[in-house]
Amino acid sequence: MKQLTLSNLIGRCIVSCMLVLLTQLALSLVPRFLSASSLLIQLPLSALLLLVVIGLGGRIRRVLGVHASAPAFVFFSILFVWCVYVLVIRKAAVSHVMDVVFNGEVAILIIGLCSILKSDPGLEMYGSSEDRCIEDSTSGVNSQNQELELSDSFLGKRVRHCRSCKAYIRGLDHHCPAFGNCIGQKNYILFVILLVGFIITEGSYVACSTQFASKFGIFNGTMSETSLFANLAVSTTTFSILQLVWQVCMLPLDNFTSFCKLVYPYED
Repeated sequence: MKQLTLSNLIGRCIVSCMLVLLTQLALSLVPRFLSASSLLIQLPLSALLLLVVIGLGGRIRRVLGVHASAPAFVFFSILFVWCVYVLVIRKAAVSHVMDVVFNGEVAILIIGLCSILKSDPGLEMYGSSEDRCIEDSTSGVNSQNQELELSDSFLGKRVRHCRSCKAYIRGLDHHCPAFGNCIGQKNYILFVILLVGFIITEGSYVACSTQFASKFGIFNGTMSETSLFANLAVSTTTFSILQLVWQVCMLPLDNFTSFCKLVYPYED
């Protein structure tokens, strides 16, 4: 698998952090200028703006010749939402029990993200005594996910080659750019648990931020809080809702993988 030097890794993390800040600040413009609009109006506009910002960010990176990291983008997005929760939402409208639950969910989510980054998906050293039994069963490449599929005739188990990682993975399901790793026989269950964890955590944040919005009359035209923090509270709510929608709708893994490549078009 591709290894990065420390300086390259730090550089990609810095670029990813800047992209997260740019994305979230751009999303905060929607409630800033459409504060009297309902959530149903702000959601599609936020989705369109999100795609535009991500697309422009990708083009600017290519022009400047800099690289970003999809897992770092995910991590800094979690961190940004959590900071807004701590600085704005928690102080205004969250019970002690809900506060403990949400902070625990965020902590588990970060641990899970780090775990799947380091997890072994089922790496096979092609050319070992066991893998000499592997024969090319397709002699073709799947154009959608660019993975070459092989068949282990001796063990009756599937081994596939991932071009993103340049490695042979036993039981490979797909390469997940958002989590920066292949999803295979050994980490598939962790992947599903982590995906469900994202859905639960985002749902909890939406519940907390909805209480904040109701308290300050944000979506009924009587908004009493118009600061940048309040706008960020609303924009992170719409961001979390959009994440929930595509994660739930794209939960079948073929759709999830394709959409991941659109939402997280950054190099690992």
